Amino acid sequence: MMHGLMQDRPLTVPTLLSRVETTFGHKRIVTGGATETVTTWREVAPRVRRLARVLESLGVPAGACVGTFAWNTQRHVELYLAIPSSGRILHTINHRLFGEQITFIVNDAADDVLFVDRTILPVVWPLVSSFGTVRHIVVMDDGGDMPLPDDPRVLDYEELLSRQADGPFENVIEDENAAASLCYTSGTTGNPKGVLYSHRSIVLHSLLLLGADVFALSERDVVAPIVPMFHVNAWGLPYAAMQCGADLVLPGPVKNPDELVSLLSRHRVTFSAAVATVWRDVIPSLSGHDLSSLRHIACGGGAVDDALSQAYENAVGIPLTNAWGMTETSPVVTTSRLATHHDGLTGEERRLLLGSPGPAVPLTEMRVVADDGVEQPRDGRSPGELQVAGATIAGAYFGADGDAFTPDGWLRTGDVATIDEWGYLRIVDRTKDLVKSGGEWISSVVLENAIMSDSRVKEAAVIGVLDPRWGERPLACVVASEGAILTAEDVRAHLCDRVASWWIPERIELMNEIPKTATGKWSKQALRQRFADSTDSH
Repeated sequence: MMHGLMQDRPLTVPTLLSRVETTFGHKRIVTGGATETVTTWREVAPRVRRLARVLESLGVPAGACVGTFAWNTQRHVELYLAIPSSGRILHTINHRLFGEQITFIVNDAADDVLFVDRTILPVVWPLVSSFGTVRHIVVMDDGGDMPLPDDPRVLDYEELLSRQADGPFENVIEDENAAASLCYTSGTTGNPKGVLYSHRSIVLHSLLLLGADVFALSERDVVAPIVPMFHVNAWGLPYAAMQCGADLVLPGPVKNPDELVSLLSRHRVTFSAAVATVWRDVIPSLSGHDLSSLRHIACGGGAVDDALSQAYENAVGIPLTNAWGMTETSPVVTTSRLATHHDGLTGEERRLLLGSPGPAVPLTEMRVVADDGVEQPRDGRSPGELQVAGATIAGAYFGADGDAFTPDGWLRTGDVATIDEWGYLRIVDRTKDLVKSGGEWISSVVLENAIMSDSRVKEAAVIGVLDPRWGERPLACVVASEGAILTAEDVRAHLCDRVASWWIPERIELMNEIPKTATGKWSKQALRQRFADSTDSH
């Protein structure tokens, strides 16, 4: 076979820093918070290189995982660049997970050093004794009020940087397939599973987000990833902004809707992305701010209902646009758009279309497969398990086995879906008993086991019910043990130190018996039918 005569240059994270520093050095990075900061890539780039030298000075081995517990901030962006560019693996960790899951994740990754925002330190420090491999905790002072522990392992981020001179990276990444970043799934069945991204997949994913039929990001944009940087690399948006030279506006620890909308307005943000829960929470704040600069609002974590989308069309002038993906897919696999054959749609029809997942982005493929292994036709009606493949899709889990991959290498998503003749995806159902709340998965099995660990409980079955804010919330059906006195509040109190707080159901139905199938299993289908019209108002 004759090879092409092109230069063999690896696709690696350091090329992103080189590009943004030399071509877009004047572009801004804004970090919101009590004290808002504004800097440029020209100022950030030397800090990234000093940070890489800090890792050397701390003796972090090449190829080791470096954990981050951080908000969307300039410092987190510096970590996004310095850790993989120096030959280590960036491991972003969701501090909102239950403590036992955090411990599992840190130990499974064998994190060598942790970088922690001071406001998140109260979550991390009580768990430090359970971390088997962590040698240092580097605190990034973001205004948190927790006193710094008097412990030699605790170091200060800015002090470490001040000791280093600017200079080139110590390690040159020659293999684009080298590991660059690690992110864990929510652990819906068993322990969380690690997804290990390569330099190549990160660069390719950042490029595909620039596509005109994807997010159409360009140098003229001001990009505000509200989706956390600890969740699937903030959907790849920080890296994409580097590729095209867009200004980057980061909310930091800001969670107040008014402050968040003010940030978008003041900095004339043109593109933003978050889960539906966030977009619902900020609706009351929209009318008080000028958001006319927004041209695209991306919404993930589930289908976008028309009422939510219409609220944005009325207040901002544009509806929400849905995107679909998973931790295993970098994450963007689809984003909805209006094609030429949609030109005759009404306003409501256009919103509903944009609220669906849409077609696959470049470099990815989708198929739906029936239980008998036969690929289903693209008719928009024939359902099957959604399977995806491509250069930005995981081919295996980090340090874990699983049946999530087909013999021919496709990822089994666990979703039931249809694909129409135009390639537009529609999620029909899920193959596992999961509850998707605020864009995050809750395992009904884990929650049921936690409830039934109480001796006062005989049986417990958890289903998902519609919720106007979170999309779905778990509803627990509980049968008390004979002679036991049990209230819904008793169940919630029992769960407090056993699962993450946001897993705890607001609604608990105390029942005499849970309906069962002919084989003796709980009939969740019957429960779903019974509570089909139940909407949690919490």
